[in-house]
Amino acid sequence: MSASEPIKDTEAYRDSIATVGKDGKRIWLYPKKPKGKFTNYRTYLSWVLLIVLFGMPFLKVDGEPFMMFNVLTRNFIVFGVHFAPQDFYLFVLAVLTFIVFIVLFTVVFGRLFCGWVCPQTIFMEMVFRKIEYAIEGDANAQRRLNKAPWTTQKIIKKTTKHIIFYFIAILIANTFLSYIIGVDEVGKIISEPIHQHLGGFSAMLIFSAVFYGVFAFMREQVCIAVCPYGRLQSVLLDENSVVVAYDYMRGEPRGKIKKKPITKKNPLEFIQASVASPVEKIETQLGDCIDCKMCINVCPTGIDIRNGTQLECVNCTACIDACDEIMEKVDRPLGLIRYDSEKGIRERKKKIFTTRVIAYSAVLVALLALQGFLLANRNDVDVLLLKSPGTLYQEVDESTLSNLYNYQIINKTSKVFPIEFRMKNGIGEVKTVGPQPMTKKNGVTKGVVFIELPKDKLKGHSTEFKVEVLSKGIVIDELTTNFLGPE
Repeated sequence: MSASEPIKDTEAYRDSIATVGKDGKRIWLYPKKPKGKFTNYRTYLSWVLLIVLFGMPFLKVDGEPFMMFNVLTRNFIVFGVHFAPQDFYLFVLAVLTFIVFIVLFTVVFGRLFCGWVCPQTIFMEMVFRKIEYAIEGDANAQRRLNKAPWTTQKIIKKTTKHIIFYFIAILIANTFLSYIIGVDEVGKIISEPIHQHLGGFSAMLIFSAVFYGVFAFMREQVCIAVCPYGRLQSVLLDENSVVVAYDYMRGEPRGKIKKKPITKKNPLEFIQASVASPVEKIETQLGDCIDCKMCINVCPTGIDIRNGTQLECVNCTACIDACDEIMEKVDRPLGLIRYDSEKGIRERKKKIFTTRVIAYSAVLVALLALQGFLLANRNDVDVLLLKSPGTLYQEVDESTLSNLYNYQIINKTSKVFPIEFRMKNGIGEVKTVGPQPMTKKNGVTKGVVFIELPKDKLKGHSTEFKVEVLSKGIVIDELTTNFLGPE
């Protein structure tokens, strides 16, 4: 190639996406209904995940939800364990751990999460799309229906589909709302008069409209243009990442299969392999890809996987099943499109544990160990004991002084139990103002106490001492504070 000769652009397909035309208008996709081994596996997994998603809000531990993320009241329950705002550091650490896990997972397995576990993909491909296939038919039938005039049959099909879509969107919205405020509160919003729950009812309508819009109209655009995780692929994937990939070493050059002409004199001439025909000689120079474009027809994001790894690919495996079906029909080996890495295709060997994977794994293990240590040492009850601001010491008698303190008892459990305070080592006395403190279920108990110390135990203007917090005779916490005395 001469210096003046322009370089040919071999990746022009990356300059646009399959769902937007040159005029900037939306191109509606009609993916062909996939079938095959991986589609079946994904279907079975989706059933399990949907059962877990819709069933989890109804699971309770001691009358409390098993999982709840109430950002409004700052009440979080994970696997039956309550996390108060004071445990926010655990949440931050958990988010960091999750991010590192996602990075590591993507580096090794690409966008596998999107194709198999992501709620957007599961609902779109395993719920809404299947309903659409059942009502309107496969891809070609849907095209014909959309181009056809508005007949009674078309109105019935379209209306039925969108009514079902909206009812499912309502179900999804109620489920997600159950994770925020609890299934009992959602039940009240549904069963009680609307004016008693205007805020909750409005949230339910908004969530339902959003989910309906996403799955009825936005569809694959969420994965292509909205989801930030897909954009991360360009910086996380490398040549060792296992993705849904086309084996160009085996498939190229691609070409249609041409049948050898059969003469009237010898109908079985095609089985004679003694002398190869011109057609046979041409076909021996072609790769295994017969350019049937089935991998494109079944793709829910409209890409051509043969162009290589693309941001729009969600690793749904529909192209693998479609290609395997064709390879089986033309009597060629399966796996022309398969889970593999760029290096695995080019060099015919896989290497998962690269330096980057080992480094991420070490960081992930360290974060998990730290998270486990902090969780193991987390208290169910946090107690704060602070001297009341603006108050001075008081003389009880000639030998004893007292200070006034405010306390806060933060109960992170759904149980109610009594609390008492005691000076450690028996030095001094704690006197509670009012009745004995009782914890509140997942709440905060506030009150005041007087702490009395002998004058001969004071060490200047400020003396540090320890107070034990007990419940039913068992020490559950130990506090350190200061006692103010005369100069």
